[in-house]
Amino acid sequence: MGTGLGGQLTQMVLGLLLVIGLIFLLAWAMRRVQRVGPANGQLIELLSSRAIGPRDRLVLVQVGSEQILLGITPGRITPLHVLKESVTAPVRQPATQEFAQRLMELLGKDQKDDKK
Repeated sequence: MGTGLGGQLTQMVLGLLLVIGLIFLLAWAMRRVQRVGPANGQLIELLSSRAIGPRDRLVLVQVGSEQILLGITPGRITPLHVLKESVTAPVRQPATQEFAQRLMELLGKDQKDDKK
């Protein structure tokens, strides 16, 4: 009776692991398909989004050559402004080596001061 119960338990655990593995495999495949598929033929592109309340957002979308600012609430999407000139997000510069060195110096000084 012990081997029968052990065999059933092993079969159940393996079946559960198989189902969980399939879930992860399908989730990975869906992310790949969503990333590759729609971007090639999209006419509308989301450029930026900003929450202005718990359920309200401002969204900047590009449609062809026009950029449109939309107000989004739970029951409505309202075009607020069509921009005459395209807006581009500023490019953020990565932290420089000088900044990292200066930070380490400051942290080193603070640690030395604490030991005294």
